[in-house]
Amino acid sequence: MSVFQIVFSPTGGTQKVADTITLKWDKPARKIDLSDPKTDFAAISLEKEDIAVIAVPSFGGRVPALAVERLEKIHGNGAMCVAVCVYGNRAYEDTLIELNDAAAKSGFQVIAGIAAIAEHSIMHQYATGRPDEEDRTQLQGFAEKILEKISNADMSAPQIPGNRPYKKAGGAGLVPKADHKCNACGLCAEKCPAQAISRENPRETDGKKCISCMRCISVCPQSARKVNSAMVSVAAMAIKKACSEKKSNELFL
Repeated sequence: MSVFQIVFSPTGGTQKVADTITLKWDKPARKIDLSDPKTDFAAISLEKEDIAVIAVPSFGGRVPALAVERLEKIHGNGAMCVAVCVYGNRAYEDTLIELNDAAAKSGFQVIAGIAAIAEHSIMHQYATGRPDEEDRTQLQGFAEKILEKISNADMSAPQIPGNRPYKKAGGAGLVPKADHKCNACGLCAEKCPAQAISRENPRETDGKKCISCMRCISVCPQSARKVNSAMVSVAAMAIKKACSEKKSNELFL
């Protein structure tokens, strides 16, 4: 049995969750980066004996469309998988059921689902510092239970929460802009999952392509990219009540 991580993690929170889960399995995980537009996902094929952690962030209660598009090109070939959605303490809504369906369409056998918390990628005051030590302990406990399910040859499908049809996907909304500190190094354009930033002039962003993933902000060595602070404040106030209570990670077996 080989272990795979198939992850869309523009700012690193989702990757931390995936790493915590597979660490408990004592096998090196092959990492497949769904945020990399240069990868030939159609050339990736798993075996039935393999297990994959497929992890994505929740963007407004949905799986990022790019992640679905790229995941569905991969050949699961009946491999076991754990569907993982990561959210910033508001709600994950239909993210996990949509990920479950996309994984099944790609040929994976979903044997478990996890909803996990990580620091909000835009409004960092929500779920700050998570996953924390308590989260890591809980997620590793989930990993042990999943291994136990596999050792018992239990391939039953978990009851994943969510709705079909899924909720309507929202627009990008917050498009990062470059300020005077930008030296046009081009790293943001190179790393943008949606290829929304011009390689010739990194100060230019295509708002129609941008998915508001905040990768460009997280990788900029000059801290030269930002979103409109007034818009962020309004968005933060809109979800303040929903984020006021600390959410827990959930396991679906």
